[in-house]
Amino acid sequence: MHLNHFEAIQIVQTLSYQLDDNDYQACDVSVHPPFTDLRSVQTVLESDRIPVSLGAQHCHFEEKGAFTGEVSPGMLEKLNVKFVIVGHSERREVFGEDNEMVNMKVKSVFKHAMIPILCVGETIEEREEGQAQSKVQGQIKAGLAGIGKERISSMVIAYEPIWAIGTGMTATPADAQEMCAFVRSCVHEIAGSAAANTIRIQYGGSVKPVNAAELLTQPDIDGALVGGASLDAESFARIVKYRLH
Repeated sequence: MHLNHFEAIQIVQTLSYQLDDNDYQACDVSVHPPFTDLRSVQTVLESDRIPVSLGAQHCHFEEKGAFTGEVSPGMLEKLNVKFVIVGHSERREVFGEDNEMVNMKVKSVFKHAMIPILCVGETIEEREEGQAQSKVQGQIKAGLAGIGKERISSMVIAYEPIWAIGTGMTATPADAQEMCAFVRSCVHEIAGSAAANTIRIQYGGSVKPVNAAELLTQPDIDGALVGGASLDAESFARIVKYRLH
């Protein structure tokens, strides 16, 4: 919950000034502003022909109805949103979204020709009790229930160690790689080798310019779900550019 629509336009334009064709060819970039900023950001991306995809942070699973304050996937589709974050740790931990609700959202996002970024991850208590893998495996199995193999292969799963978000604690590259490899193995078990090889697995846990390269060069980490560092265009651009160094 950061940046009004004026600030969002400014940061997207500043980001575009710092990226070039080589950067966009090296990786796909998306921005996920608050709902009130989506139309403004869509307009600047399309009018300035900035090759950055528009994403949303959340949506409801229903098409319409008496859900005051919610936004439907159909509304996002009309704004040319490409990616929707589903089951972010804050939605689960703060707003009580359960695995069943997350699964309904994954299905709704796909129904409207958008790509879900399914978030999974464990708390510090679960990690210390040796339950990290079972927690993540349960979230993946429930989140992907009833989803076809082709759709699974097209989506994104973001591993967020909840204990490393905004706490000052950071997962080591080895920690991140181990869990992202485990995520891939779970997808392999559910949907087969083709889906496991094609799906994008992101790491999201205090990713910054200083640690991006060592995290993103791990074999099972395909990208980053960037939090606080994305609020500064220069920092975000440095993360995008890491592959070129």
